[in-house]
Amino acid sequence: MLKNALSQLLGARRSRTRESADGRVRLPLPPSLSASLGYDAVGVPARYGFRLMSHLPRAGCVFADADQWWWIVPSGSDLDLDWPEQASYATGAYVPAGHPRLIHAPDSRTPYTPPIPLFLMVCQVTGVAPSWAAAGRPRAVPAP
Repeated sequence: MLKNALSQLLGARRSRTRESADGRVRLPLPPSLSASLGYDAVGVPARYGFRLMSHLPRAGCVFADADQWWWIVPSGSDLDLDWPEQASYATGAYVPAGHPRLIHAPDSRTPYTPPIPLFLMVCQVTGVAPSWAAAGRPRAVPAP
């Protein structure tokens, strides 16, 4: 396990993130993983990170910095879901520039965290009732 964690850390260190013109970076997936569905990222404040990680039935790639933890989800995982205001949804996994590092890689060959369990857990830890958006409705759920 320690050997696997060390190889993940070194792999994350080798894969450099490039900053875009708008000050965002794309979270780089390990080259050994297949992201055939494309990928986005869901970020939550770091204070919820360990709690979410321990309660999810399966976690894919997870990146973290001092402020946010980011879970990799398939592209389009924001469709018809009202992610709580405390969560950030990053299309294409372009996140605000910082120093997010890979802190968890899955044992399987897919980088994804299943979006529905993640959505339900994010709602639970933030104290927001889960809500699915109807067409034409606002996409944000107000915090209590």
